[in-house]
Amino acid sequence: MAGVPGRLLVGGGVGVVALLLVVAFLLGRTAGPQSAAAPSRSPTPTPTMSPTVAEIFQRVGPSVVVIRTDGGIGTGVIAADNGTIVTAHHVIEDAKTINVTFSDGTETRARVTSADPGKDIALLAPASLPEILVPAILGGGGEVGAPVVAIGNPLGLTFSVSSGVVSGLNRASESDGGDLEGLIQFDASVNPGSSGGPLLDARGLVIGIVVSIADPGKDEAFAGIAFAVPIGTALSGGDGDGDGNGPQI
Repeated sequence: MAGVPGRLLVGGGVGVVALLLVVAFLLGRTAGPQSAAAPSRSPTPTPTMSPTVAEIFQRVGPSVVVIRTDGGIGTGVIAADNGTIVTAHHVIEDAKTINVTFSDGTETRARVTSADPGKDIALLAPASLPEILVPAILGGGGEVGAPVVAIGNPLGLTFSVSSGVVSGLNRASESDGGDLEGLIQFDASVNPGSSGGPLLDARGLVIGIVVSIADPGKDEAFAGIAFAVPIGTALSGGDGDGDGNGPQI
């Protein structure tokens, strides 16, 4: 009888040791995955930010020119590697001489190579080019509410920039050469001298050529409504109301 408790004690000790080993094993398995490095998450792509108005001006400003004639001042935009300038036809209409000033100060004469009075669009070929030529990049259409930027020479204030939105599409406007149709309406500030300048989208692409403003007071002052010929229409050829010799690049 005296040996029995001793045997039970030994058996109980073995059971406790075994239990501790099992617990340690389970704890080891549980701790293993926690100590492993957590899988890294893929970085979330950052959306591409549109350029600011200042950045658009710095990028496209060198493509804009000042056009002076015996009749006044206007704007043009370089639209090809050979220096071809797109402008509004009424800017150079009946002009005896056409003088162009590039953004770097280079001055030269220019001649009309193509014109469509019905679209109020003309192309000019400058007699000489600046050392560094920066053509603008042509874009597509606009949509109502989309931001736009205009660069021009309003009231002789050369290389001015303004911004706004597309206010409407397929608008009509009266002009000396007849009614213009299919125009982009926008509210970026423009005034006499802005005609022929580029209307740019949020990426700085040319989507139109500025041609007119609404003038209910007949004082040639900006009333918050301006119009541009879509660039596709401006360069599509002579299918408008003009002489059939539409601007083409």
